[in-house]
Amino acid sequence: MTVDLDGPEPLYEQIAEVLAGRIADGTYPPRRRIPSEAAICEEFGVARPTARSAVRLLVERGLVQVVRGKGAYVVETAGEVDQADE
Repeated sequence: MTVDLDGPEPLYEQIAEVLAGRIADGTYPPRRRIPSEAAICEEFGVARPTARSAVRLLVERGLVQVVRGKGAYVVETAGEVDQADE
């Protein structure tokens, strides 16, 4: 999926959807980093605040957590945590 610069949805929401899709399909597995804000800027051709908003939206949706100084990591879902405990 590509972002639609002229579409009605804000760019950060479109980018968050792309990243969420990659999390869902396993491109970014649990407990691993998603691309940095700088990498998101480069890939999608957006400014830093747009990339930051996209990551913040993923945090609000419970898909990633930000570790200060390290980056944003995909969170483990409850099902994956249960499997690890067995």
